[in-house]
Amino acid sequence: MSILIEGVTKLYGTQKALDDVSFEVKTGEIVGFLGPNGAGKSTMMKIITGFIPPSSGKVFVNNIEVGTDNPDVKRQIGYLPENNPLYPEMYVREYLGFVASFYKIEKPVTKQIDKIIELTGLAPEQNKQIGALSKGYRQRVGLAQALIHNPAVLILDEATTGLDPNQIVEIRNLIKEAGKEKTVLLSTHIMQEVEAICERVIIIDHGVLMANEEKSKIYSLINKAGQIIVVEFDKQADESKLSVIEHITGVRLIRNNTWQIEAEGEDDIRPAIFNFAVNNNLTVLSLQKQQSNLEEVFRHLTS
Repeated sequence: MSILIEGVTKLYGTQKALDDVSFEVKTGEIVGFLGPNGAGKSTMMKIITGFIPPSSGKVFVNNIEVGTDNPDVKRQIGYLPENNPLYPEMYVREYLGFVASFYKIEKPVTKQIDKIIELTGLAPEQNKQIGALSKGYRQRVGLAQALIHNPAVLILDEATTGLDPNQIVEIRNLIKEAGKEKTVLLSTHIMQEVEAICERVIIIDHGVLMANEEKSKIYSLINKAGQIIVVEFDKQADESKLSVIEHITGVRLIRNNTWQIEAEGEDDIRPAIFNFAVNNNLTVLSLQKQQSNLEEVFRHLTS
């Protein structure tokens, strides 16, 4: 496992920021790490990266136990914190060389800097001072410093905060590209971001682990019916006949001639509904399988 969390609790006085949290992130996964403000996400990321110790429990990165004074494990991790602290008076290449010096990268360092500048799309701005860069390019610099030592694990805390839609897409693409070779733990409040690039979702609330599921399965946490169909007919349908179609478990009229239908099992129920319409002289105006989204799951688990 790239990241292994075993029973981590973090206390600030009598307040529990994390309460016996355990999870794993496998090599090569991009995992969304979600929770409302104050849920403990940033605390967990600081523990994984060795900035603060847990009150109890253990954390391993690539089978090395994390401690606050463990340079071996820190070489395994690239970290982009939420506030992306940079030196605005430094030039882009100068700053990346400065960060590279911490990790004792084999010379020539310029070759690695060139590679990361190309990967993160910083080439047009590489000779500028960081303070003169746009927010989007400063985020790229933050991602570049997290990648400069070629870590196995990337910890990204709100990597697209404050960016415009075009910049968000660019940073997402960079994360997806990095995720082809690395393990990525991504904290964000943007649900579309997780749905676009993550394979698994971890949700915490008040320091407690609420969900740890593959993205394709997490919707079942709120959608107990096998499937939900919304169908609109051209005229009134007979509810008693509609409700006895095989596998249908519930029907509800939601507006004129439009029904919400719940059905059990994984077999698509839409052909049966279409046949019902034909046999009852109805015309189907629309027929849609309703999908839960991650925002609904998040609200359900953390409200």
